[in-house]
Amino acid sequence: MTNITRRQNGTLLIILAGIFWGSMGIFVRGLTDLAKFTSIQIVSLRLTIAAVTYTLILSFKNPKGFHIKGEDIPLFLGLGLGSVLFFTTCYFTAIRIMTLSMAAILLYTSPIWVMLMSLLFFHEKITGKKLMALGFSFLGCVLVSGIGSSQSSIPLIGILIGLGAGLGYGLYSILGTIALRHYSTYTVTTYTFTIASVGSLFLCSLPDLWHKITVCPRKPYLCIFIILTGLVTAVIPFLLYTLGLSQTEASRAAILATIEPMVATLIGVIVFHEYLSFTSFMGILCIVGAIILLNLHPSHRKD
Repeated sequence: MTNITRRQNGTLLIILAGIFWGSMGIFVRGLTDLAKFTSIQIVSLRLTIAAVTYTLILSFKNPKGFHIKGEDIPLFLGLGLGSVLFFTTCYFTAIRIMTLSMAAILLYTSPIWVMLMSLLFFHEKITGKKLMALGFSFLGCVLVSGIGSSQSSIPLIGILIGLGAGLGYGLYSILGTIALRHYSTYTVTTYTFTIASVGSLFLCSLPDLWHKITVCPRKPYLCIFIILTGLVTAVIPFLLYTLGLSQTEASRAAILATIEPMVATLIGVIVFHEYLSFTSFMGILCIVGAIILLNLHPSHRKD
């Protein structure tokens, strides 16, 4: 019964994380309109705000949490550079060289990577229910994205970069699960985002970023919006996801997180008055169906 309760709590936390991630379009469009930031500059701002916030939280909550073992430094480098910074850079690069829908589909190959890596590293069972939920969630992402509406060819490098985004995104679940065996959620997120933030500063054209902030005519509003972007699209969802990851399997968490494109689609309809097609609606139903399927517990089975 305790394990079932933990799994339910983990499910709720990960779904909430996906909802916050799904709101990213509001902030990306807002920052682009306000200061014409590039995609990687927005990524860098998100990561930096998250790093500062997590550092403050850990300082007040548990200052001893800053202590990590030397042999675990490669693990945190993998989380910060190999996962968070790598997948965000790949994802935004993919967006520039292919359609948004195709980039999103390649990003959400992540549950497939997580399931394979979970089998390899954690010996998690690939059950029929997981495979069915994975199929529903991936089909839902395909339908929600509207893939197939464009006949333009996609370069091989674009596909590889997009798959890299999915691999890096999935790697967070694997490395995060390992790190959470020895460290608190706050220690994991603090080191992950501090390392990712430092790495992003080498990619974002820092002088140009600072110039765009200083010349913006609505500087106070811009600063508030930057802080909200970091809090809503990075700090809160990654904290929720990491907490949820400590209470449920990595492969399950990755599938649950596919609620993000569904939320993004609904926000597009409600906030930006975008058209909701029948295929997108069916995609939403598939994703919801995958989440429901993952949370069905046969009464005769002990968890």
